[in-house]
Amino acid sequence: MKFGLMYSFVVLPGSPMSHLDTFREMDLIPLAEEMGFDAFHTTEHHFQDIGWLANPLLVLAKAAGLTKKMKLVSNIMIVPLYDPLHLVEDVATLDNLCDGRLILGVSPGYVSEEFSAFQVPYEERFRRFEEILDILQKSWAGDTLSHDGRHYHIPEVPVVPKPVQKKIPIWYGVSGPKLLERAARRRCPVTASPRHTVTELQDHFERYEKVCAEENYVPEDRSVIREVFIAPTTEQAEALAGPACTHMFSLYGRKSAQGERALRNDQGQLITNEEEVDFRTFKSRYIIGSPEEARRQMKVLIDQLHPTEVVCRMQLPGIPTKDLETSIRLFGEEVMPAFK
Repeated sequence: MKFGLMYSFVVLPGSPMSHLDTFREMDLIPLAEEMGFDAFHTTEHHFQDIGWLANPLLVLAKAAGLTKKMKLVSNIMIVPLYDPLHLVEDVATLDNLCDGRLILGVSPGYVSEEFSAFQVPYEERFRRFEEILDILQKSWAGDTLSHDGRHYHIPEVPVVPKPVQKKIPIWYGVSGPKLLERAARRRCPVTASPRHTVTELQDHFERYEKVCAEENYVPEDRSVIREVFIAPTTEQAEALAGPACTHMFSLYGRKSAQGERALRNDQGQLITNEEEVDFRTFKSRYIIGSPEEARRQMKVLIDQLHPTEVVCRMQLPGIPTKDLETSIRLFGEEVMPAFK
């Protein structure tokens, strides 16, 4: 079993912590590697009042200089918002900086305001997503690149630099049936969002694996993202992480209330009002507590979903850096060894 550490760089309104403080918490990444974490993950959103990270590749470039063995994962990048040729070059450059440790977690995106601001038609996001992935994979296959597609036209150009890896792994961060099918047809693993219940994820994986079988494709990776936070007692962990988790789920709740992306509570009921978002509403989706409680919750998750990697979104908004450090240490010393 592998474990990843995820940072989202979100700021809690009213908290004394700033965005600068969240970036300084990257100084804890070497500790995470020492504790046995296998990968560092980050994500992407734009123009949110709660923050989030706007440029995952820049952050992963810094993480490359802080680590020696950890995989570096963009989990996820909103691919249609990027110029494909710049993305080809940036991804190859980063793969060189980290000596071939890069994994590209990708998504077509779902927040319409992000597309409006970048002047990318929202209704074209799925087609643009697949076309940019075609361009990326084409760039890894030869010394030159050209492309004449529906949305993008690239004259023949040299591919410089080439990535260290002959084929950089691509993980689909998707949940819709058609996108799960596309992931399988492209022979790519999927990474599961923290917003989904176990029942929803079991259904997603079943749909995905059915198409994988048709393609004679056996995915090597299956990652599941969960909010994870460890403190000496469960009461301490919930007191620290409860407001943070409510805040993190507020974006999902807002989009569900607007009818753009479904979010369901632990009883399976659709969230139709952002005010329904609360720590207790989604408690089955968290691994938060003492080391003993976290081991219990982790075992349940692993037994139900059989992931190859659990991605621990542990840098939660408003939690002091000293408590994040404690969580990383307790997880590495008292939770992780039970599953390694």
